[in-house]
Amino acid sequence: MDIFFQQVINGLVQGSIYALVALGYTMVYGIMGLINFAHGEVVMIGTLVAIAVTSSLIGAGVPVAVAGLGGLAAALLVCMALGWSLERVAYRPLRGSPRLTPLITAIGMSIILQNLAMIIWGRNYLTFPPLLPKINYEFAGAHFTLVQVAIVLISAAAMSGLVFLVYRTRLGMAMRATAQNPAVASLMGVNINRVIAAAFVVGSALAAVAGVMVGSYYEIAHYQMGFMLGLKAFTAAVLGGIGNLAGAMAGGVLLGLIEALGAGYIGDLSGGFLGSHYQDIFAFIVLIVVLMFKPSGLFGEKTGERA
Repeated sequence: MDIFFQQVINGLVQGSIYALVALGYTMVYGIMGLINFAHGEVVMIGTLVAIAVTSSLIGAGVPVAVAGLGGLAAALLVCMALGWSLERVAYRPLRGSPRLTPLITAIGMSIILQNLAMIIWGRNYLTFPPLLPKINYEFAGAHFTLVQVAIVLISAAAMSGLVFLVYRTRLGMAMRATAQNPAVASLMGVNINRVIAAAFVVGSALAAVAGVMVGSYYEIAHYQMGFMLGLKAFTAAVLGGIGNLAGAMAGGVLLGLIEALGAGYIGDLSGGFLGSHYQDIFAFIVLIVVLMFKPSGLFGEKTGERA
């Protein structure tokens, strides 16, 4: 049972991060039917920006808490601007093109952002400065840290805020109308360009928060870190039902639990051969199984008929 509780805690933490990133995928797909494969690189940029700003502020004698907030604020601003730029420059001109064209463009933007980050921050791993005291807690034989608690709570707050935005505000109403039928929404006075840009900006803001969480959790960052994280978050979105906000949240948490329990139990039974170093295979096994037996995901796909 000690192993079970420990892996559940690890899975909830990892799954919370997956869920935040998956929401960016599912928002964009739900509104315009595009899989933004550059979204993982937005997370990476947010992490590296937070490292640069936080380290600089700490070096200047600013308290760690204030420096951490400054790093988060900088990551939010940069990622939101980056998300808006991606939509305006790379995707909007291709909106009427066949679906394969923006998909290839998204992959190209992912590669461009990776190389841009390599030029700015270099090839070496960067150390994320510790933002919270390293306090360990114990529950039922399982151990967890203050950072892990903060990740779960902040993720829950961010996801709740997004649900409020989508279902209780005028912008959210416009997003849902655009996702249902963009032509009719436009006739009703909805500015489609602004709504789609807002979806990219909001998704990128969540990516920035997730980037700071990843950096705080693993305490390292690299210019290629967004690739695998993006693929797993996309898997989580497909698992829950891409285009469905609740599905993205549930899919992220569920994928994190599957990875953690798989690495803990199956890895132990295999003598370590399928342990934590091979935990990535569990995510992609899930992706293959879902695509084979329930392509619409566990919660189904919420897409309206296109005019």
